[in-house]
Order: sequence, then C-alpha cells, then structure tokens
Amino acid sequence: MIFSSKSDDWDKLNRRDLVAAIDGVFKTLHDYVDESKNHTSSHRFRSNTSNAVHSQEVNMSVPTALEQVCKHFGLTDFERSVLLLCAGTELDTRFQPLYAKAHGTSSHRYYPTFGLALSVLPNPHWSALISNGPLRHWNLIRLGQGDALTNRSLYIDERILHYLVGTQAIDASLTEISDLPQETRQLVPSHQRLADEITALWQQQSSGDSLPAIQLCGPEIEDKTDIAQVVCHQSKQRVSSMSCNRLPVNSEDLAAFIRRWERESILEQRILLLNCNDLDRSDQLLQSALNHLLEEVEGPVIITCRTPFQGIRRQMIRFDVPKPFPQEQLMSWEASIAELKAQLNGQGHLVPEPEQLSQDLQELTAQFQLGTSMIRQACTAAVGQLKTQSTPSLKQTLWQSCRVQARPGLDELAERLESKLSWDDLVLPPLQQETLESISAHVRQRAKVYERWGFAAKNRRGLGITALFAGPSGTGKTLAAGVLANELKLDLYKIELSSVVSKYIGETEKNLQRIFDAAETGGAILLFDEADSIFGKRSEVKDSKDRYANLEVSYLLQRMESYPGLAILTTNLQSSLDPAFLRRLRFVTQFSLPDAAHRAEIWRRVFPSTAPTAGLAFDRLAQLNTPGGNIRNIALNAAFIAADEGDSVQMKHILKATQTEYEKLGKSLTSVEVSGWVDEKVPI
Repeated sequence: MIFSSKSDDWDKLNRRDLVAAIDGVFKTLHDYVDESKNHTSSHRFRSNTSNAVHSQEVNMSVPTALEQVCKHFGLTDFERSVLLLCAGTELDTRFQPLYAKAHGTSSHRYYPTFGLALSVLPNPHWSALISNGPLRHWNLIRLGQGDALTNRSLYIDERILHYLVGTQAIDASLTEISDLPQETRQLVPSHQRLADEITALWQQQSSGDSLPAIQLCGPEIEDKTDIAQVVCHQSKQRVSSMSCNRLPVNSEDLAAFIRRWERESILEQRILLLNCNDLDRSDQLLQSALNHLLEEVEGPVIITCRTPFQGIRRQMIRFDVPKPFPQEQLMSWEASIAELKAQLNGQGHLVPEPEQLSQDLQELTAQFQLGTSMIRQACTAAVGQLKTQSTPSLKQTLWQSCRVQARPGLDELAERLESKLSWDDLVLPPLQQETLESISAHVRQRAKVYERWGFAAKNRRGLGITALFAGPSGTGKTLAAGVLANELKLDLYKIELSSVVSKYIGETEKNLQRIFDAAETGGAILLFDEADSIFGKRSEVKDSKDRYANLEVSYLLQRMESYPGLAILTTNLQSSLDPAFLRRLRFVTQFSLPDAAHRAEIWRRVFPSTAPTAGLAFDRLAQLNTPGGNIRNIALNAAFIAADEGDSVQMKHILKATQTEYEKLGKSLTSVEVSGWVDEKVPI
C-alpha cells in the first residue's frame, strides 16, 4: 500500500504512528515509576518505538511527521524521546499523573523535566539540552521558569505539536507572514520562460549549497507574484509572502524571526516571497534588517522589487520582469473576455462580434499596458458595471475600468486633475487650436500608424508624443491639457518638476523613473509643470553638478520620447529653454495673452448655461486686459457675490470681483478697463 501525498490515508497512519510512539514513551515512564515505587532495579531501557507503526511497514512514500522532524533537525534517539515526552503531555491525559509520581509522592509537578528525561529515557546525553542543540536551537521545546536547568519544566512548541499531528498551518507567531494560495494562474509565454529558468536554476544547485536569492525586478507587482507562485509550484514547495516593511528591526526580534522562519521553511518546504516593491531605501534600520535576513536565511528566497538591490553578500540573481508583450496582452484580454462573457448571465450580446471585438481589444492594448492580473481585474470590475448601465458599451466600460486599475501606482506620485472640459471651452487662435487637434489625432491614431501601418517597425526611437505649452500664467496651458484628457478619455496627472528635482545625485532619475513606470500602465497624460526648472539653457560644464544636471535633462527627454502616451511640458518663458532640447519635442505651442476679441469670447463661454445672468456686456468686459485664467476667477467670484445677494450675475458683481482679483495680483485697475461697466461712479 503506497501513499504518494498527504492524503486522508496518510493522516490516519501518521496519527496512528504518533500515538504508538507516544505510547512507547508512556510505557517507559510507567515502568520507571513502578520500579521507583517497588524500589526494584531492572534494566531501565524500554524501546519507545517497538509498538510504533513505521511508515516503512505500510510503505508510505511520504514519511510521517515525526520521522520528518527527526530527519530535518537531526534528532538523536534520546532527543526524539524527549520530544515525544513533551508531546504526550498535550495529547495523552495519562502522562500528567505519572509526572507527579515520578517527581515524588508529594509533588504537584505535572510536566516533564530534563532531569526526569535523563533518568527515564534510553541513551541519555547532556548535549540534548544545550542552547545550540536542535531541541532548543529550533525551538522544538521550551524551558519553563526556574534556576537549575534539570528542574525546569519542558514544553513542546505549539507549532511542532500541530505539525506532529498532521495539521498544516503556518507558525502563529509569524504574524508578519501570510500563505499564498497553492493554485497558480497561467502565465503569458515570456513570464513562463522566466519561471522555468528560475526553477531550473534552483534544481541545478546541489543539496548542500545555499540557494541563490532571486530578484524579480519590474513595475507590475501582481505579475511578479504570479511568477513566484509558479516557480514554487514547479519546485513542489509552498510559498509564504511578507512585506519587507513588516520586518523586525530590533536585533533580538529579528534573530527570533529568522530562526522561526527557517524552521517553518524546513518543516513545510516553504519559499519566502519578500515584497520589497515599496521599500523606503532611505530607512537604514530597515535596510540593515533586510540585508541581515537575506544573509542569514539559507532557504530559498524570492524578492520582488522595482529596482535591484546592491551590496548584499548573499548570492543574488536578478531577473527583469517586463510587462507582457502587446501580443501577450491581447491573448490575456481574449481569455479574460471569454470568462467575462460567461459571467454576464444572458447578456452575452454585449460582447461585440469577433471582428469588432478584435479591433476594440487592439485599441485597449495600444493604450493601456496592463499586466495579466490587472487585465483580469479590469474585466471583473466591468461585469458589475455592465449589468447596471442603461446603455452598456463593453469597450467604454473596459476603457474606464483600465483607467481605474492603473491609478493607484500614479496617484501617490503626482496630482490627478479631473477634467470635464471640451473643445468648446477653449478660446485660442486657429493655429494653436489646430496644433492641439493634431496632438489629439496623434494619440488616437498611434496604434494604427505605428503598428498596423508599420512605422514602429522601421524605427522605434522617438515614438513618444511630446509637447511644450509655453506662455504666461493664466493663458490656458493647463486648461488645454484638461481638454485633451477629457476628449481622449484619459487621466491627466500634473507633476511639479521643481519638486521632482533632487539635490542628491541620481535621485532625480529615480523619481522620474517611478513616475514614468507607473504612468505607462494607464497611458495617462503627464503634465510637467515649470519645465524651466530643469530645461534651462545649458552653460559650460564646470563641475560634477553641471554634468549631472545635464544627465537629468537627458534622462527626462529620453523617457518622454519613449513614453507610449502624451507627455507635456509647460513653461511661462520659452526663451529660457535651451533650443537643443526644444528640437527633440514633437509639438511646441505658444499660448499668448488673448486680444480683445478672444477675451470677449472667453467671457461669453465662462458662465454655464444654468447660471442666471443679466445685462452682461461682453465687449465691455473684454476691455479688461487680463488672461483667461483670471477671467475665470473673476466670473466664479462674481457668481458667489450674486448668489449671496440673491441676485443674478450682473456687471456690478463682476466689477466687485475684478477689484478683488486685481488686489490679489497687486495690479492697478484702470478706469479705461471698466469704462461703461456700471452707470454709477464706482471708486477704482
């Protein structure tokens, strides 16, 4: 009879073997008590395994838990018996009365001691109790309170007790660690090749060598986790996950954690998956604790991180985990859509015909660079939304779901600007308007031009859509970006370049890398404000600071040119920018101060159709020589003034709001600008 896995049959035989082994120790203890009571002297040795049901007798291919503990931790026969003695205390009610008798007739000690074990059990040796012996080193047993070692009570560790009876549960004291499901997801081909390579690498290592730690580097956390789970499955090992931010930094706590994890790894053949994606590498205590963990733990470890670790003495092998290739993303979309269709419960008609569906999925793949897990999540979220929409559209629902899936990574790095603006909200000269429409067309059609028409195959350099919006404050640069975002149904993120630039060498590039890596997932529009803070005219390189400043500029331009979305730079003063940098941008748009005709048009459009107005003279309002941003501020403030008075918005309210705005700006309001606004004379 052969059992190849821990089945119900294995569980029954394991328990039978444990009961028999404990019974053997009980008989030895019972005989000792009888001999002590009768003051007889007989041969003390009783084989505590004579009645045990060994795995060999039933031909189990998976050894019993007791046998595995003895083998993994190298227990001697005496140490094995001590462990069983402690297990008997918890599992067999006959033991405690015997302990009291063994310790003396008046004793109320109901637990074994090492002194008792030395007296009762066969083949005793003192080294079983030393701190670096397996029983104490691996915390298989615990010592109670007391002075003399031989008189202190012995207890079996709770995790070891559960293991002996066949219960598979991670050590409860390892609160920082969680088990991941043993079920694995199908990987895309490029990720499966990585998993196969890592599995083969570990299998090639000799059993006596410490396995190299594996670094999975890349932006997609879920995809790296999926790869790690497949590696563990292929290696026939369980996987336990932990955020490195939960690692103890106190040396004693860290040492105890490492010891307990190593024991757990040995018992259950576990691989430690360390999530270091959000590690603060400036935290020296945490960094030191992580280094110590990696150097001390000999078992297999997989680290997921965005950028590789350096300077760790343990052998580490790095694997870069790119996002799935476009064709692989398309395959993931098709598989997830098939599952989605099955979940729609009679609403399968919402899924377009194959030809239209293929075109829709190609557009999604071109816009959103999602990992396999995020694609599944987007489809799952879309199911509920489709069921509640009055006029459901699969493409629009998936598009919005993709935007939501991609936001978390970028929301913590930049400011997301919500926009409901349309082309009608823009008042620009024809040339600037045409440039913005061209930018929109480039974003919409890039999949067709680059992929289907083959331009990307010719040369992939410079495929990013880059633009510079230059002009004084308030002339509509951010507004124009908002219009583009709303028209293209994309998220808009604003990044203050001055806050990204760091005085520490190399930190600016790291900050920019995190932003671009996160943005690529959702193809968001990136609006880099204050471009002149980094793109100023280059001077002669006199020292290392100048050299690194130029490197920062080159890195930003390189990432913008390769970014598969729209990246916009803004500046208030185009003349301050180096012309060499401008030549590398695809679009440059000048936002000038509006003339009177454009100001009048801005005034006509600034008030919503639902806002009550009366007697507004837009041509007279256009006399106010101020950009559109200030006009919007004045209009909004005037609306509040009118609302507070219970009135419709009139010229008098706009005049009050204008005075407030000019005072804020430190500007003088001339009588020419407000001539004819109101009948009565109002002090300027």
